[in-house]
Amino acid sequence: MKSIAVIGSGITGLSSAFLLKQKKCPVEIYEAAGRVGGVIRSVRKEGYLAEFGPNTLLNTSKKIEHLIQMANLAGHVTFAEDVGQTRFLVRGGRVIAMPSTAFGFLTSPLFSWFAKFNLFMEPFRPRWKNKYEETVAHFVRRRFGNEFLTYAIDALVAGIFAGNPERLSVIHGFPKLYSSEQKYGSLIRAQFLGARDRKKRGETSKQEAKVFSFDEGLQVLTDSMAANLDNMLHLNNPVQKITRTPTGWKVGYLDGNIMMEREHSAVLLCASAHTAQYITLDTPEKVSLAPLGQISYAPVASVALGYRRSAVGHPLKGFGMLVPGVERLNILGTLFSSSLFKNRAPEGHVILSSYIGGMRQPELAGLPEDKLYELVHHDLANLLNITEQPTFKIAHYFPRAIPQYDVGYGFYKDHIAKIQERCPGLFIGGNYTRGPALSDNLLSGFDFADRIEKHVKEAGLMDV
Repeated sequence: MKSIAVIGSGITGLSSAFLLKQKKCPVEIYEAAGRVGGVIRSVRKEGYLAEFGPNTLLNTSKKIEHLIQMANLAGHVTFAEDVGQTRFLVRGGRVIAMPSTAFGFLTSPLFSWFAKFNLFMEPFRPRWKNKYEETVAHFVRRRFGNEFLTYAIDALVAGIFAGNPERLSVIHGFPKLYSSEQKYGSLIRAQFLGARDRKKRGETSKQEAKVFSFDEGLQVLTDSMAANLDNMLHLNNPVQKITRTPTGWKVGYLDGNIMMEREHSAVLLCASAHTAQYITLDTPEKVSLAPLGQISYAPVASVALGYRRSAVGHPLKGFGMLVPGVERLNILGTLFSSSLFKNRAPEGHVILSSYIGGMRQPELAGLPEDKLYELVHHDLANLLNITEQPTFKIAHYFPRAIPQYDVGYGFYKDHIAKIQERCPGLFIGGNYTRGPALSDNLLSGFDFADRIEKHVKEAGLMDV
């Protein structure tokens, strides 16, 4: 059979190609950049290990464990320390631990008694009647009240999407919240009743899933899969055109300044939306990828600072801290990276990974590195009682970091579904189709590998 084309070598493209190879399906991967992994990038420097993109994976499925075993990486997995179960939220300039139990919530200084009463009344509030598409902000106000939105959900949305809850769609940005309310009538009730359904599916909730990474960061995973696919990987080969043929698909790509073409039995497009918009789709159905260029992306700068441990007054015994917009700080949040995983900083030092910009303050993300270091250090020094300048600095700017699932995002999902329906053998994936969660996009590789294998078999392009 002719090989399957995978366009884009982020986590979705790599995992799909890796799993297709395990199924004995030949694969060719086209990557416009000079490296694989997309936003996943781990850097070891001066004894520190910095993550520029995602920092952790969640073990939400046995499939993830299976993929790690297939990649021979079980010995490189490192689980988060127990302190990682504690999360912090900033309120009134104070770093306060978020409660993890009902009693802890009752006694927490994070929320007023009125907000606590609102939370316990949530199971008695009616379902949304689908009058119109809700924002996350409207959904939370309706079910929990404004204080919970201002001091918890705003910070959570900034941490996950670098987004704005007043614009983000609940049905597209947080589909499980929406479906939980529709199915169980209450999010609190869903926590108990939904656990049985997850157990039947062999899944673990994200709240309960183990947090892990690898001894040299998440790039260990993408590098390992890329090494397994080495002779199938074509770097610096941006795809320009995808053409439907009587027997499959033809991919046109640049090799230097020369336009090249190669025949394939199927195509999996995993390029980012802002890249995919420029790829010409030549099919009798006259569909286009151009509308994907209208998807909004949040700009984010990742800033990692190292400090002498003795200069940091806060104990740092936790996963990290999120910052609500009402606090008027520069950072969206900070991960206590060296508290989460061992071997992330030299002895007697710590490393803190902060994020700045997003839809909250997009103008900050693209500032010069020296200014980013200054802004982030200013916030960290005040919040964590840091008395010295950092001993280590490194940053990376993502002008288009995370797609925004704003109200009306269904248009893009419907358009992508229409293209795939009208163009058998063309599949589209990535974080603008599955959400920003790294584990979800990794798991989508199993789905795509199964669907593509089924397609080529049913089309008679592969021996059954």
